[in-house]
Amino acid sequence: LAGLPKAPSAYNPIANPKRAKARQLYVLRRMREMGFIDDRQLADAQRRELVIRREAAEFGGHADHVAEMARIIAWEQFGEAAYSQGLRVITTITRADQQAAYAAVRRGVLDYDRRHGYRGAEGYVELPGADADQDEAFEDALQEYPDSDELLAALVLEAGPAQVRAWRRGGEIVRITGEGLRFAQRMLDDKAPPARRIRRGAVIRIARDGRGVWSIAQLPEAEAALVAASPVDGAVRALVGGFDFGRNKFNHVTQAWRQPGSSFKPFIYSAALERGYSPASIVEDSPLVISSAETGSREWEPKNYDGKYEGPMPLRRALAKSRNLVSVRLLRAIGTRYAQDYVTRFGFDADKHPPYLTMALGAGSVTPWQMLEAYGVFANGGYRVRAYVVQRILDAKGRVLARSEPAQAGDESMRVIDPRNAWLMDSMMHDVVRRGTGARAMVLKRGDLAGKTGTTNEYIDAWFAGYQPSLTAIAWIGFDQPKKLGNGETGSAAALPMWIAYMGQALKNQPEMFMPVPAGLVSIGAGGTGVEEYVYRENAVAAGGAPESVASEPAAAPVEERRLPTP
Repeated sequence: LAGLPKAPSAYNPIANPKRAKARQLYVLRRMREMGFIDDRQLADAQRRELVIRREAAEFGGHADHVAEMARIIAWEQFGEAAYSQGLRVITTITRADQQAAYAAVRRGVLDYDRRHGYRGAEGYVELPGADADQDEAFEDALQEYPDSDELLAALVLEAGPAQVRAWRRGGEIVRITGEGLRFAQRMLDDKAPPARRIRRGAVIRIARDGRGVWSIAQLPEAEAALVAASPVDGAVRALVGGFDFGRNKFNHVTQAWRQPGSSFKPFIYSAALERGYSPASIVEDSPLVISSAETGSREWEPKNYDGKYEGPMPLRRALAKSRNLVSVRLLRAIGTRYAQDYVTRFGFDADKHPPYLTMALGAGSVTPWQMLEAYGVFANGGYRVRAYVVQRILDAKGRVLARSEPAQAGDESMRVIDPRNAWLMDSMMHDVVRRGTGARAMVLKRGDLAGKTGTTNEYIDAWFAGYQPSLTAIAWIGFDQPKKLGNGETGSAAALPMWIAYMGQALKNQPEMFMPVPAGLVSIGAGGTGVEEYVYRENAVAAGGAPESVASEPAAAPVEERRLPTP
């Protein structure tokens, strides 16, 4: 043990048994020289093998943010006793889902970061001479640069355009050549900025691929989050609150208040359905100037993402293509005060969404946790189900001290929107995935996926919020200090790939599921949308329409409901 503090990684007996043994013998000799032990004790200790005790059980799955949430919940229930009574907290997280979510976030952030180029060396240290204990000196130098999972800190020993030789924890000398240098090539040039150039003494990040080939990497500056839960009972199956808990313990799922951008549009559309609109309703997509009296600040001329306008279009197409001008006109027609009150049904805070037309484009503030619960309303047929992460808390003898008893979809006291509204919104958001801004998700080859992309002004935040009847998932990416992600870094480009990667694993081997058409909807044919459209029966009658068909009562609930056992 005395040999570890100087260089814990270099002398780790599990990772480096030979070096650990050599260090042990050195410490023993010094103890003899200083009179702490005699010759007999020295000889006896030198003959002993190092005994390594590994943990019997390992907490895994990269669920650090979940563990912190569980700790807080236990403390809130039991105070300081939570730290001394040997409590066990059983969460709702499934290991496979958590690992898939973690991998999706890591890959998504690293891919984004790589698209924006190599920024240069992370820092510089003065390397010791050849006569010094280099391993210990290198280990000391890297203390301020902890590894981030597969992104390992390394010290550059020599660097040139064709090869970089670096030292990493444990004493391994790594040689990086060829393809492994491409990402950082411009920082290997003599003309690179001196404060960023890769040279002797530079601290860099390296990573090894599945073939065992090393390459230069870098720590990303962007953050991301992904959370997924059952819309039936709210049990959270995966939660990744950031890129690396070791670097940043801030939980972006529960604590980050961000603008949702276009991912907020479904709630405006849902409000419009309650005011008599339908997916087939026609709204104008054309330029519009909003006065300062309506915006609450200065005159505003909203634009579509592509700067183009398509004229009159049905709401179904407008949502699929995320046409901003249609959303603004829709909100203007139904009223901002009404919409502000309506979105509270989904769990949003009214004061975070001022009653101005900018609300149509998601200019308010939400957390990914709120979005998880809100999209769950569409996924489960109209019920607001609260998400939760702790199933029960046990004492040291396994006795239940506390237990979650979540309300489930199907309990009419939890209903917040008409089942017809939920079904129509679900239908429109299926089109977002099939033929709209979320079409990348079709790579999963499933017909039961629905959701909405979100991109805020100036590409500050990127979202994808979506679901399948048994699973809702929210993905977000942005910077802690809000700044532009970069041109083209939309919800589809930056956030949706994380959602796809996670859902591809979480829904593997799961059959497709679809909501039955609820009673009270009337078919009005395909119209101009190319999809069979439905409206509320009373709206069709009020408009003098002749129903082609009326949906009957569903034969069964869209999702199997399971109640947690009671104590």
